[in-house]
Amino acid sequence: MSGHADHAVQALNQAFLRQHPSPAVHAANQLNTNDLITFLQAQAPTDMVMLWDSLMQDKASTALQQLSEKHAGQIMQRGDPVHLARILIRLNEEQRQYLLSLVDERRRNELNMLVQYPEESAGSLMDPRFLPLYETLTVREALHRIRKLKPRFTRQLYLIDKEGHLQRVVEIHKLALAEPGETLATLAQPIPAMVTATATRQEVVEQLEQHRITDLPVIDLSGRLIGVIRYDALVDAVREQSSVDMLTMVGASREERALSNINFVVRKRLPWLSINLITAFFAAAVVGLFENTIAQFTALAVLLPVVAGQSGNTGAQALAVTMRGLALREIGTSQWLKVARKEIGAAFINGIAIAVLTSAGVLLWSTSWGLALVIGVSMVIAMVAAGFSGVIIPVVLSSLGQDPAQSSSIILTTVTDVVGFFAFLGIATLLSNML
Repeated sequence: MSGHADHAVQALNQAFLRQHPSPAVHAANQLNTNDLITFLQAQAPTDMVMLWDSLMQDKASTALQQLSEKHAGQIMQRGDPVHLARILIRLNEEQRQYLLSLVDERRRNELNMLVQYPEESAGSLMDPRFLPLYETLTVREALHRIRKLKPRFTRQLYLIDKEGHLQRVVEIHKLALAEPGETLATLAQPIPAMVTATATRQEVVEQLEQHRITDLPVIDLSGRLIGVIRYDALVDAVREQSSVDMLTMVGASREERALSNINFVVRKRLPWLSINLITAFFAAAVVGLFENTIAQFTALAVLLPVVAGQSGNTGAQALAVTMRGLALREIGTSQWLKVARKEIGAAFINGIAIAVLTSAGVLLWSTSWGLALVIGVSMVIAMVAAGFSGVIIPVVLSSLGQDPAQSSSIILTTVTDVVGFFAFLGIATLLSNML
């Protein structure tokens, strides 16, 4: 009786997995390792591979190393090669060689080729499973090859010469409308975009944003077609590039992951935290210059964070817009003056508006016209300086050949704090007789 019950549960699991893959994958990612292994090994090979391909990388890596040899071999042989390569590259040599020994020679060569490319490169994102065709083939012959080899679905068919060099592309829907005797050369069109295997992920993202493509061919240095980056990998690349920019802006490593080793995290973050500490002392030194003024007028200490906060927000807005413009190629570094004028103008107008509101609040609180004037003037100066800094910092980094996202927020925070504190306390010192 229990055997029938187990069979019914297994059938129910398989039905749920096939009809509702997204909830099933989400549920699988929440399982502990032992339950996940049991669940995977209970599935049919096709369902198991499909589920494993969709697991988070840490879960997929752990599962692959603990599955039985039979089940690990099925995943290695039939799983998504891009996903597998990302897992294999993180394993030590012994573990990697063991898993590669479970597959046939063709698959092993395929995976070894992907593993040799850096994780941030186009080669690591490409799918080596593609169907190259010759321009001289007829539509009838091409359809016969497609039916026979059953390549992974694609909207484009790539045409090569006898040496394997990429030539042109044919939209697959045109085959359905063409006459059987037509050659592919009559249906072909120029290739809108391609990248070399050594291209960075940022270059891949730029090609996607510029050409709005669904597949991106990858060539070697000789121009031979060696793989295709599929749409889902392109979307993942965009998502990862966005998250990398967020990490580097605050001084975290682009290689860091949510479950990275603590030693790795500390090693990557500590240098930037140390730099941030040094820059914070600059801001503190500025405050120290006006120690006597602050001691005489304690209200200044209360209002310092107000000036710093507003200038910091203004700078962050300008920084985000400028970095986006540079990343999307909407602007170049040569256009920095035009962008700076726009940001300075916006910061000045916003500064006037914020200064009026702030001064009114300070006047009601302190009943001091002098203090209201000081914070109003310094607010405008600090916000204008912050707007200019938000433009010039990423432009300078880009001009120097550096990543404009690399810890730019740390530099910006230092600049806005130093300028804001100096403007506020300096004006307060000059107008001390009014306070």
